[in-house]
Amino acid sequence: MSDLLASNKITFLSKRLIVFSHALFFVLGFSLVFIVGWGGAATLLGQVFGSYKGIIGKIGGVVVILFGLYTLGLLKISWLSYDTRPQLSGEQRSGLLASALIGVFFAAGWTPCIGTTLGAILTLGFSQETTGQAMVLSSGYALGLGIPFLAIGLGMERATHYVRRFQPHLRWIQIASGVFLLLIGVMILTNQITLIAIWAQRNGLFLDFAIGSAMGPTYLIALLAGLLSFLSPCVLPLVPAYVGYLSGHALRAKQDGEGA
Repeated sequence: MSDLLASNKITFLSKRLIVFSHALFFVLGFSLVFIVGWGGAATLLGQVFGSYKGIIGKIGGVVVILFGLYTLGLLKISWLSYDTRPQLSGEQRSGLLASALIGVFFAAGWTPCIGTTLGAILTLGFSQETTGQAMVLSSGYALGLGIPFLAIGLGMERATHYVRRFQPHLRWIQIASGVFLLLIGVMILTNQITLIAIWAQRNGLFLDFAIGSAMGPTYLIALLAGLLSFLSPCVLPLVPAYVGYLSGHALRAKQDGEGA
């Protein structure tokens, strides 16, 4: 009996680790955009990203639309069906790469609301003399924004146990979420997502730190500003797509565990 309990515990931890790894690679993907693409705008790689940012953003919009169609049951997406068993097969490595790419596409597509802190960091990134400082601060901002995404990934495997409670209403929830994702995807694709940022700024819905003209952002301020940005109307609308992506991996891991 003790051996069986130990085996079940190891299996649970392995499944949680696999799902969390997808969350981690997603965060690494959008962190790369923050640090290199924005914080390092004056570097060669930053300039290359700036040249293709529009194209990458449109791909991000297409990805969100695909998630919407998948949620509505109108399209099957192989990204949500990768094998999530503990061994790192070639297919699993491809799944982690897909998670990182989705992070890149999302970051380029949603362009989070630029508040006082992020604006100051981006300004530093435009100068060769302050590029290094901007990249360090961008890493803090990305870390702050990534913490909630990592927390969701950490709890996703366990959360699948509670999904069955909503089973009678699940289809209506899927339809509402799918339509919502299609709307957000179209806004990203047509570069209209900034309308959400403008609306949020005008209505005081974007939380940020006020920075005086004589004060520059510190790493702690950048981290806290990134954390608050998760609650902005520019980021929250995309969380359902992220949850849907991770839940696909979590459910597959659960099915593999039950079939073992």
